[in-house]
Amino acid sequence: MGAYVAQQMIKAMLKRRVPVVDSRVLVMGLTFKENCPDLRNTRVVDVIDGLRDFGVAVDVYDPHANPEEARKEYGLELIDTPQPATYDGMILAVAHQEFREMGAEVLRSFGKAGALLYDLKYVLPATDADLRL
Repeated sequence: MGAYVAQQMIKAMLKRRVPVVDSRVLVMGLTFKENCPDLRNTRVVDVIDGLRDFGVAVDVYDPHANPEEARKEYGLELIDTPQPATYDGMILAVAHQEFREMGAEVLRSFGKAGALLYDLKYVLPATDADLRL
């Protein structure tokens, strides 16, 4: 499923004429489930690996995940805070309450003009996301 999600994101970027190689995508959420710090058995790493296979630079933001554990278990460096107007795409991978509270406007602010927002967990209304699983 992770490869499928990555492919859908890449296809959508290509349709918008966003260069894929060296693009930046923000993955929001790494934990196994929402509002929980447990990283065991998370499938989000498959999405990250799938994007990286296409030459995408991926930043991962998860306010619930332990950065040390993410580094040890998956070799991932979590970012502290996403920067505005930085990303070509954003993937909402885990339905943490913090992401729900941010809403589409704040989540979109992390993206450059024309950036894609892919909501895997139906956190946002359908009209606020460019892609949904």
